[in-house]
Amino acid sequence: MKEKLLEIKDEYLSFFTPAGEVKALNGVSFSMEEGEVLGIVGESGSGKSVTAYSLMGLTAYPGKLVGGTIRFNGHQVDTMTEKEFRKMRGNEVSIIFQDPMTSLNPVYTIGNQIREVILLHTDKTKQEAQERAKELLELVGINEPEKRLKQYPHELSGGMRQRVMIAIALACEPKLLIADEPTTALDVTIQAQILELMQELREKLGMSIIMITHDLGVVASMCEKIAVMYAGHIIEYGTADEIFYEPKHEYTKGLIKSIPKLDTKEDERLVPIEGQPIDLLNPPKGCPFAPRCASCMKICLNQMPPKTELSDTHYSYCWLLQKEQFEEGGRGCE
Repeated sequence: MKEKLLEIKDEYLSFFTPAGEVKALNGVSFSMEEGEVLGIVGESGSGKSVTAYSLMGLTAYPGKLVGGTIRFNGHQVDTMTEKEFRKMRGNEVSIIFQDPMTSLNPVYTIGNQIREVILLHTDKTKQEAQERAKELLELVGINEPEKRLKQYPHELSGGMRQRVMIAIALACEPKLLIADEPTTALDVTIQAQILELMQELREKLGMSIIMITHDLGVVASMCEKIAVMYAGHIIEYGTADEIFYEPKHEYTKGLIKSIPKLDTKEDERLVPIEGQPIDLLNPPKGCPFAPRCASCMKICLNQMPPKTELSDTHYSYCWLLQKEQFEEGGRGCE
C-alpha cells in the first residue's frame, strides 16, 4: 500500500478584510498518496488556489489559517514557521504559477533564475548549478539549452516560458508539484504538449501532482482523482471515471453539461449554470450551491448537507442523495 504523502483535515482559512471575514475555505478535507495525480476543479473564487498556497505557507496577509490540520511528507504544516517553510519550498513541494511572464523576473536571464533556485536549495557549486540548469531545460524539451540559458523571458514564446517554469519547479526533484492553471495562457497545441510533458516527468521522477484548473478536459486526461470545489467546500470527490460518468452533486452535473462535446448537434445549446457565486462575506446557512440549484429543497437553504459515501473512493455533500438513500429504504448519513 502506498504511503499518504498529504493529508488535510477540516481546513478553515479566512481573509480578515476591513469589510469583514471572507471565509475562503470551509472544512476542506482530502488526502493524497505518493505518485498520485489529483485534480482540483471549480469556478474562480472557489478556493482551489488558496488550498494549494496554504500547503506551502504562501497565504498572504490578511489570510489566516483558523482551523484544521495539514500534514505533508512528515511535516505538521499548520504549525510550521516561515524558516521551516523556506526549507520545504522547492525541496519537497514546488509550484508552477498561472502566468509565466509575471512569475519570471524580466531583468534576469533564464539561466540566472534557474541557477538561483539550485544554489539556494542544494550545496552545488556555480559550475554544477549551471550544468544542472542545462539538464533541466533538456528534460523539459527546450532546444538549444545553452543558448536559452543566456536569454531573457521576453525572448521566449509562451510555451517555452511555461517549460522554464516547470524546469525551475523541478530543480530539486520535489515530492509534490502543484500546477496552478499551468495551461491557461497557452494555445491548444502548446497546452497538449505541456500536459504530455508533465505526464512524462511524473512517470520519470515518480512525483505526485496537484492540478488546479477550471478546465475539465485537462483533468480528464491527467488526473486519477478529482475534487470538485465550490465556495470553499469540496462538494464532491472521486476517481475521474466516477466524476465524469456518475456525477452526483448538482454543481458537478452542471459543470459537465456546460462542456461542448464532439457529438453535440448544430442547433443544441450548452446548458449554463444559472445565477451568481455566493458572497463569501455572508455565506448561506445551508448548502453553498442551494441558491443556484434547480433541485433545491427547503432544507438545502437552512442546513449544510452531511457527507454521503457513494463508494470507497467517491463521496458528495448533497441533501438529494440523502433523500434518495432514505427513499430506497436505507439510512441517510448521520
